[in-house]
Amino acid sequence: MSLFKRRRFPAEIILLCVRWYCKYGISYRDLAEMMQERGVEVDPSTIMRWVHHYAPEIEKRVRRYQGHRSGSWRQYVAQC
Repeated sequence: MSLFKRRRFPAEIILLCVRWYCKYGISYRDLAEMMQERGVEVDPSTIMRWVHHYAPEIEKRVRRYQGHRSGSWRQYVAQC
C-alpha cells in the first residue's frame, strides 16, 4: 500500500492500531500498552496521529466493498 510509504512502523502495526481504535474504542494509551506487550514501542500520541490521518482514508476504501445501505430498517417482533 503506497499509503504507508516512508513510515517508521510497518503498515501492519499502523492498521492494527487504527482498526482496534475504530472498532473497539480502545484508548490511545491502552493501545500503546498493548503494542508494548507485543514488543512494539509506540507513543500514544503517535497512535492518535495515525487514527486522525489514516482512519478517513481506510473508511473510504472499505465503503467501496460494503454495498449500498438503505436509510431505514424494520424490526419484526413475534407476538405470542
